[in-house]
Amino acid sequence: MRATAETVAIKLERTIPASPGKVFDAWLDPSIPGTPWHGNEKLIVDPTVDGLWYWLSLGSTPHYGRFLDMERPGLIRISWMSPNTLGLESTVTVTFEQDGEGTLLTLVHSGLPNDEMARAHEKGWGAISERFSDIFAGGSRRSA
Repeated sequence: MRATAETVAIKLERTIPASPGKVFDAWLDPSIPGTPWHGNEKLIVDPTVDGLWYWLSLGSTPHYGRFLDMERPGLIRISWMSPNTLGLESTVTVTFEQDGEGTLLTLVHSGLPNDEMARAHEKGWGAISERFSDIFAGGSRRSA
């Protein structure tokens, strides 16, 4: 009998002052600060269903997975592995829903191995999503 590890999920939400289509497209663009694909030492990204992605962060931590679902302009789901998932494949689901004149971006990262790893990923995703939402704020806030 094989023991299964208990996993946890994190969730964050941001309201972005742009249409879901613009936010969806921007999320996949490696040239845009605040996307997961921006600012890495190395990057491979094929944003198609079953397309692979890989990045080596500026801190030399590898992250990799594949695109599981893509439904423009509402959904991107990827598998996610890194040393910080302790060898477990986790899943990141990003949804883009119309919210008044803007978009509610919701990110759920599920299958994380424990609360400590979940907190670390929550901090990372929070920083990424804050930088990402800044690009739609007219450039008034910039990261150092």
